[in-house]
Amino acid sequence: MKIAFVIFNGMTFLDFIGFYDVIYRLNMFEETKGTTWDICGLSEEISDELGLTVKVNRVKPDLSEYDLLFVPGGMGTRELRYDDEFITWLKQADKVKYKVSVCTGSLLLGAAGFLENKKATTHPNVYELLEPYCAEVIKTRIVKDGDLITAGGVSTSIDLALYVVKLFVNQEAVEIIKQQIDYPYEVQGIIEV
Repeated sequence: MKIAFVIFNGMTFLDFIGFYDVIYRLNMFEETKGTTWDICGLSEEISDELGLTVKVNRVKPDLSEYDLLFVPGGMGTRELRYDDEFITWLKQADKVKYKVSVCTGSLLLGAAGFLENKKATTHPNVYELLEPYCAEVIKTRIVKDGDLITAGGVSTSIDLALYVVKLFVNQEAVEIIKQQIDYPYEVQGIIEV
């Protein structure tokens, strides 16, 4: 499996790193050994909403090359959903099997047209911003509608990644990772459509 982590100026860094820290462990398991990923953006460096700067390893790659697209959220999504260059780039992922977002990353998936006729969620403070993009906003932490998986606010990024590990490997793998990251919580609020 090949994963594209899409990052952008104004993102919430924890949205990305909470998911990333769990997902990179997929290589520990036989079922997902050989998983690769790229940190993708429109420029070589990206600054989050607090000013932390990170480097991407692929600038504007063809997103259709990937098996899973991950989009974090952050205050930058409010304007970015109207950015033609970014949304046109994101639309390259139309045929990518798994599209995954946390927090307001779902607004970007929506702006790219990926939520049409789908049920989705986002940060609880912005449910109304998501409504125009999807068939129904479900007020919960994780919504899986087919191969589209959206998640709620920032802290949900870890739960989302554990949920994805369970989908691709199994519950035993989830328990191993939870022990490694000293995570005593149970994933809750999952709706599968």
